[in-house]
Amino acid sequence: MTTEKQDCGSLAPLLRVEQDERSGRGGSISGAIFNISTGMVGAGIMSIPATFKVLGVIPSFFVILLVGYFVEVTVDFLLKYTHSGESDSYGGLMAESFGKFGSVALQICVMITNLGALIIYLIIIGDVLSGNNSDGSVHLGTLQEWFGIHWWTSRAFSVLVVVVFVMLPLLSLKRIDSLRHASAISILLAVLFVVICSMMAIHAMWEGKTQKLRLVPDFSHGVSFSELFTTIPVFATAFGCHVNVHPIRAELGRPSDMTSAVRISLILCVVIYFAVGFFGYLLFGDSIMADMLVNFDQASDSLIGTALNDIVRLSYAIHLMLVFPVMNYSLRVNVDELFFPKRPLLATETLRFFSLTCILLAFIYGGAVAFPNIWYFFQFMGTTTVMCIMFIFPSSIVLRDAHNISTTREKILAVLVIIFAIGTSSVAIYSNIAAYIANK
Repeated sequence: MTTEKQDCGSLAPLLRVEQDERSGRGGSISGAIFNISTGMVGAGIMSIPATFKVLGVIPSFFVILLVGYFVEVTVDFLLKYTHSGESDSYGGLMAESFGKFGSVALQICVMITNLGALIIYLIIIGDVLSGNNSDGSVHLGTLQEWFGIHWWTSRAFSVLVVVVFVMLPLLSLKRIDSLRHASAISILLAVLFVVICSMMAIHAMWEGKTQKLRLVPDFSHGVSFSELFTTIPVFATAFGCHVNVHPIRAELGRPSDMTSAVRISLILCVVIYFAVGFFGYLLFGDSIMADMLVNFDQASDSLIGTALNDIVRLSYAIHLMLVFPVMNYSLRVNVDELFFPKRPLLATETLRFFSLTCILLAFIYGGAVAFPNIWYFFQFMGTTTVMCIMFIFPSSIVLRDAHNISTTREKILAVLVIIFAIGTSSVAIYSNIAAYIANK
């Protein structure tokens, strides 16, 4: 996230290309929509049905809308200051408002968030392919169910194959707009997941096997008021797209289309999240797990049921494989700018590009193999770095108002967003600590 003024036709903070290459190669608004949506619909989608169990159906719907609205507000903050200032990256905006400290703080938060998210992606992919051991319970992956337990169906080997033959080729693409087709497929897989869950829930409802829905929180059965706030980090993480706004905007033929692309993406994700949450909760009820894929690891009494379970798990794993490069793009941008602030990475610097790509990918793979439990780290990111990137930093830029362009309404909204972020995160952290102590 360079803090220096960039030449007016640069495509992205990471790469520079010659002017004659840029002409006529602007990214499309449809590609922007797919890339933004892909950046949002990640690992968090599997935990959304569990939030319905805590909040109930009606409050969950309104919380999804509220978080989505605040995301739109804060993205608009970033775009407004990008249009009015000299910076075309998130880090540049932070540097204009808060100096070097601001840009470094953002880079650290982005690196922690993206590294954690990418490690979680590989862990879940490993769970789908090779299973896991949770609380002494053995859950077989699809490869183990099909071929048995062998060294080549283990987590370490199956994830390594995915990293080398799927991730590395996608990460070798230097323009984020080049990922638009992968992003489109990823969104289609997310839609497929929603459709299959909906069909399974409707079929179960037809046979009278659906679970009883809770429309509002049930405080009489152990749900505390503070526990309600633990759902906010899940929704916040699920809507995270701020770090991809500037790279995607830079490649649009008309950067002004970015606002429309963000709004369409938010509407798409609101529909997907509510559908997944509602039908997942309808299908499994109070037995829903924090990772809904665990609920699909069940023996079925029919071949069709078994096939559907496998399709659900594999479609989501492939979805994460295609989300991975979009998330990794912003991580690579920030790591490069942190270590080479005065030497922007050019398109011709192939060695540096691939060295950085391989080092990051090796680190992420090692973390995915080494860490068996993702839940507490997931909560940690959602209440700290994610809140800073999505809500606190953009709102602080508006309140700082380095260009004297913020309106009174925008400043009031910025204050409300910061209160929402800090307040909900504080209560969620307290609730998680209290639950951990109680269960110790």
